Amino acid sequence: MRLDQPALVPKRAPETIALEALGWVLTDEGRAERLLALTGLTPDALRGGLGDRAVLAAVLGFLAGHEADLVAAAIALDLPPEDITAAARALEG
Repeated sequence: MRLDQPALVPKRAPETIALEALGWVLTDEGRAERLLALTGLTPDALRGGLGDRAVLAAVLGFLAGHEADLVAAAIALDLPPEDITAAARALEG
C-alpha cells in the first residue's frame, strides 16, 4: 500500500461488527454449534468474552473461514464481506 492511499477501514468499529456478526451467528443453532466447535469457545467463555478483542476476532475469523457464512453474514449486516475481514484483522492486530 502506498502512503497516499487511505487504509481500508470499516465504517463501523471492528468491535461493533463482531458483536453484530455474533448475533447473526447465534440466530442459527447449527451455525452457533459450529462456531463453538471450531473456535474451542464454550458458551460461558463466549458470554464472558464479549469485550475481549481475541474472542471477537475468533467470531469474525470463524466467518472468514467459510465463504458461504461470510457472504451471508455480510448481506444480513449490510456490509461488504471485506469489512468483516478487515474488522477481523483489526481485532487480531
